[in-house]
Amino acid sequence: MDSSFILLSLAIVIILNIALMITRLTRAWCSCTICQAYVDSRWRSRFTNLCDWYTHLLQASPSRTVHIHVINSVITADPDNVEYILKTRFHNFPKGKPFSSILGDFLGRGIFNVDGDSWRFQRKMAGLELARVSLRAYALEVVDQEIRRRLLPVMESVSRERGVVDLQDVFRRFSFDCICRFSFGLDPRCLELSLPLSEFAASFDLASRLSAERAMAVSPLLWRAKRWLDVGSERRLRRAVADVDALAKEVIRQRRRFGFSDRRDLLSRFMESVSDETYLRDIIVNFLLAGRDTVGSALTSFFWLAARHPEVGASILEEAGNTRITNCEEMRGLHYLHAAIHESMRMFPPVQFDSKFCLEDDVLPDGSPVKKGTRVTYHPYAMGRIEEIWGPDWSEFKPERWLRDGVFCQENPYKYPVFQGGVRVCLGKEMALLEVESVALTLLREYRVELVDYRPVPVFSPGLTATYRDGLPVLVHRR
Repeated sequence: MDSSFILLSLAIVIILNIALMITRLTRAWCSCTICQAYVDSRWRSRFTNLCDWYTHLLQASPSRTVHIHVINSVITADPDNVEYILKTRFHNFPKGKPFSSILGDFLGRGIFNVDGDSWRFQRKMAGLELARVSLRAYALEVVDQEIRRRLLPVMESVSRERGVVDLQDVFRRFSFDCICRFSFGLDPRCLELSLPLSEFAASFDLASRLSAERAMAVSPLLWRAKRWLDVGSERRLRRAVADVDALAKEVIRQRRRFGFSDRRDLLSRFMESVSDETYLRDIIVNFLLAGRDTVGSALTSFFWLAARHPEVGASILEEAGNTRITNCEEMRGLHYLHAAIHESMRMFPPVQFDSKFCLEDDVLPDGSPVKKGTRVTYHPYAMGRIEEIWGPDWSEFKPERWLRDGVFCQENPYKYPVFQGGVRVCLGKEMALLEVESVALTLLREYRVELVDYRPVPVFSPGLTATYRDGLPVLVHRR
């Protein structure tokens, strides 16, 4: 036991020295201001969030593109570059093996972490199902039931007790219930789990955060060495992923127990074609990331903004009147609501940035050279803050910018890549908007939300989706 401890300690010391050497080498390799600020985290002295520092750099760059050499990364906020990456030269900018390796322990071979045949298979299967009118009607039914039976009673209880509630946590729980029913045909309240939902949620969030932190490392050798030794953040990641695996396996077991041949959910369709349980686990985790985290993030940011801009909520209610929305077509007719949700995601996209890897040497439309193996990132968060894209009033929460004579008008997806674009455009876009808009309209009608913390900008935690570090504590008042 003592000799094992000594060997482990020696290994850790060696790793730390290697890390120090790598850091010194990268500093010697590039002494530019940007790289030094990244390595030393100097940006923290001026900016609350890493995304705000990136925004500052991109706003200051004439080409709206910057290079961070120490992590071999190109970051852009140029719509022409985004179109080139996502559409024109799509095949030269895949997710790539480096990205798949970073997220592999968490996302496995799921749709967000693969290229090639596996990606095409999952996209085709999901696309065929999501395109069905009956499935959209089922989604609206699920969301409406969850709102009436669970969300409104929770909000009513909070309102009566006049206590503080974390809306981010409420929205994540709500979206988790919805995605489980819609995608897996199972209600989390009915799952026979030894793992409580709160513990699962904490593990899921931790796995997301630690996986994202891998991507921020100066060298992958750092996290790979810790993973091999099973120490520090990598040990915590392994344990968090084990908790996530436990829930995924329980979902598969329950679906097999109840049968899936005559079910309407997405997982049942996949299970008709896939028998590999590990692959099914990966599909489940990726669906959860898409359906729980992104929807929860979008709702959190919308109510953070709506609480500061009550006039927007008033305009939404004036447009909707007292009519109860019963189908997708009626929801599409609420143009101001649609505009307000899109404007909220312009300012605070659920996925702040997305990365690809360059297969072969290339040149972006703005003239930026990109070498083979370079990580190429487009940054929707920063793009929502570029004057030539959105005008001098980009900092204002202004749903009217999406309206033409009172009618909602969609923007170019490469100017507004919140749902990606090109071949990888988000398949669940319509479903996500339906869920977010249904919740927003219902809660605005019934309650007024008052922020407890009036800090000027949200503080985000590292993660694959935008997460408010301290949640969204609010008071809820009956209208």
